[in-house]
Amino acid sequence: MKIEDFEPQIPQVKRRWVSSLILCFLGIFAAVYLIGCEKPAPPQGLTVNVERVVSGQTLEIAGTSGTFERVRLIGVEAPDLKQQPWGMEAAKRLEEMIQGQPVLLEFDVEEKYCYKERCTQLAYVWQNGQMLNEQLAKAGSVLALPRSPNSKYTERLAHAQEWARLMGLGIWNPENPMRLTPAEFRSQNQS
Repeated sequence: MKIEDFEPQIPQVKRRWVSSLILCFLGIFAAVYLIGCEKPAPPQGLTVNVERVVSGQTLEIAGTSGTFERVRLIGVEAPDLKQQPWGMEAAKRLEEMIQGQPVLLEFDVEEKYCYKERCTQLAYVWQNGQMLNEQLAKAGSVLALPRSPNSKYTERLAHAQEWARLMGLGIWNPENPMRLTPAEFRSQNQS
């Protein structure tokens, strides 16, 4: 046999191999695309009515036996209320977002934080499918502040903060930026 006898078969084998390779890549692409397009599971938690907004990161809800329980938003830190104008603006924005409507509290690994015999629930606060923690960060009303072990939405909150920073919103406004973090402000203003 001569080499010319094999020539007609080479392109046919090559075409099959290329077709198989293309189908393989298309299959992988389709699988990755479909997995990436899956809707995230809706948040699960406790639906409550907010009695009062304490600050840009803290709410009060009706507790047992006529008491109020505090809920702190996970993953964000609002300017101190005395840190003007940002502290009061953050509280006002959170109050406007809630508008007396029920919210869903989604808990993470650590559900409560206790200090000096007072416990505060820690939660991601949802309303109408939107996480209020994230909306506050995206508006530039609060800082995204990861706190282990509660890290379920750390990346999401960091992206929201980066958006606000790039857009110059709220505390990131270049004409009136917040120059001290809330912790730095409290440290400098202890009485």
